[in-house]
Amino acid sequence: MKKNRLGVAVVGLGVGEQHAHTYAAIDQCELVWLYDLDTNKSAHLSKELRAGAVANSFEQILHDPTVQIVSIASYDDDHFEQVVAALNAGKHVFVEKPLCRTHDEVITIKQAWAKHDGRLKLSTNLVLRAAPMYRWLKQEYDAGHLGKAYAFDGDYLYGRLEKITQGWRKDVDDYSVMLGGGVHLIDLMLWITSELPRQISAVGNRICTTGTDFRFQDYVTAMMQFRSGLVGRITANFGCVHQHQHVIRLFGTKATFLYDDAGARLHISRDPSAPSEPISFSPLPKSKGDLIPPFVSAILNEENLDQHTQTMFDVISVCVACDQATQSGQTVEVQYT
Repeated sequence: MKKNRLGVAVVGLGVGEQHAHTYAAIDQCELVWLYDLDTNKSAHLSKELRAGAVANSFEQILHDPTVQIVSIASYDDDHFEQVVAALNAGKHVFVEKPLCRTHDEVITIKQAWAKHDGRLKLSTNLVLRAAPMYRWLKQEYDAGHLGKAYAFDGDYLYGRLEKITQGWRKDVDDYSVMLGGGVHLIDLMLWITSELPRQISAVGNRICTTGTDFRFQDYVTAMMQFRSGLVGRITANFGCVHQHQHVIRLFGTKATFLYDDAGARLHISRDPSAPSEPISFSPLPKSKGDLIPPFVSAILNEENLDQHTQTMFDVISVCVACDQATQSGQTVEVQYT
């Protein structure tokens, strides 16, 4: 491997294929390993990219001293053990959502990461943060142009029923639609408002997947109370008859931002005759690898990502509390680590 380049291993080549393409295009990175349970997939991508050898096991990657970054895009229930193992092996970790799935797993990952005193970088691919529209909204909110937020509504309309009734998700123990999809909108809510909810109540059902092999709730809606008075409502709706869509409503004391099928717009007046202002920024990132270049840059420049990584833990804590509230039927206090 060339000197002063970061060696990268990509684990899981579903969405991980986009990880690999992104790393291969970064001059400061060298794709060392590609690992997937389907070795034919690894071999095909290695040939396509003309980079990356086919790894025979995850352990082979961990024991390779030329690997500095492990990029994890495996099944959701594999993330926890692979993240901890990679951190314990001294690797920087970039992982698909969700980072993990339980409160105890958050604690264990944070302990493994904290042992390195910030030297190792850890981030999750909550890729909507890279979308131009949400970056614009974050800037507008931080500048005070929307006033004080009092309500944030987010609907994650999955619209891909076959992926949970026929794909790997049906085989995962305790699959969570909030961790599997709603996590994106929870992250946007926390990131844009810079606030954390303290209490959550939630309900759900599995009407849409009745009679299928999917055993878990396919619809969950959660109400969240913040110390500032802000109220959040996030819905993970996996069984809907609808195209894949993220619906966002941010209500502030000075303006209201809406994004749905009708597009993005900003209301700055209560006058019924006043038109809304259309917002033309893209609601999606260019690719699912858009957060990788800044992650690589943070490693090369030894940037302090401690606060960023803490927000990754906080997002999972909120998702876990949503699931606890759904299962218990009670209001739950969020346990942050």
